[in-house]
Amino acid sequence: MPPVVKSLLLLNIAAFIIDSLFHITTTLNLGLWYWGSGMFMPHQLITYMFMHGGFTHIFFNMFALWMFGRIMEQVWGGSRFLLYYLVCGIGAGLVQEFGQALGIIAPYAMTIGASGAVYGILLAFGMTFPEERLFIIPIPFPIKAKWFVCMYAAIEIFEGISGADGVAHFAHLGGMLFGLLLILYWRNAAQRKTIHFGQNFWQKQESTTTMHVHYNDNYTKDYEYNSRKREHADEIDRILDKVRTGGYQSLTESEKQTLFDESKR
Repeated sequence: MPPVVKSLLLLNIAAFIIDSLFHITTTLNLGLWYWGSGMFMPHQLITYMFMHGGFTHIFFNMFALWMFGRIMEQVWGGSRFLLYYLVCGIGAGLVQEFGQALGIIAPYAMTIGASGAVYGILLAFGMTFPEERLFIIPIPFPIKAKWFVCMYAAIEIFEGISGADGVAHFAHLGGMLFGLLLILYWRNAAQRKTIHFGQNFWQKQESTTTMHVHYNDNYTKDYEYNSRKREHADEIDRILDKVRTGGYQSLTESEKQTLFDESKR
């Protein structure tokens, strides 16, 4: 198990045990209160993620963190994964606060749980491995990860609008929203970096070359580019097939690096 996911699991379990022993003290200080309640403190935007309302609540959150988080940490690396987790969790808390300020969510309610961050991880998995097939109980057939994420988002929107079940549905959506924005930012930054590198490379080549350009050079470059692009796509498909059959651990270090580079595009 990668170190960040392991640490998050241990921290959540430890917080749950402590909260079970000193429930009133820890909940009042570490749960996320509405900013207008007089109980709000800035640190609660982080600490509320480690508080849970019962065994079922923490079990399903930690199971999803273990199942999907360990894969994303292996793809992204520990530092990027931890940043993503915290951004999703804090973003979920901010959306919950904003919803209460607008009156969409019952005011003065306290929010606890890692669900906002976990929903962000589900989104990241669906965007990184959109064609991966998952078996979800009680659905009797496999469903692709991208449709799995869309289904969960639709359920949260419906429940958030129509229900009053005490679940922070809009916080879940907030975690997914902030996760989406961060992933898009990373991908755009990687694309800009690639374009900038390519421009500098070709400028350097043009300034140092003494060869004459023939009329068919552009055609040759286009053909070679398309050929490399097809080979790269075939390699990614092969690696994903290997993940499906043997799991992420079956990949070599070079295959993991290739998959990591592809996830940043």
